Amino acid sequence: MRYVKWLMAALLVAGIPGFVAAETIAVGNRIEVAKPGVPTPKRGMTMSEVRNRFGAPRVQLPPVGRPPITRWKYPGYTVYFEYHYVIDSVVAG
Repeated sequence: MRYVKWLMAALLVAGIPGFVAAETIAVGNRIEVAKPGVPTPKRGMTMSEVRNRFGAPRVQLPPVGRPPITRWKYPGYTVYFEYHYVIDSVVAG
């Protein structure tokens, strides 16, 4: 969260007008800004809805842990499922 505040302050100092918002993602120990405009599945979509809308994943990893978390890898992003529902989509940095 500290990085987001720093980024917002830097943009204000640079004189960029208006409200600036971006989706941030944690990558290891870094915070990155997700690439805008990359369509990804949204939280709550089912596996069937994701497959119908985005096609088959390039890699489909088996469920791990309890509750079971499944990862589907697409070019440019990874979708995380809990049971059969999307919990997050992360754009590759």
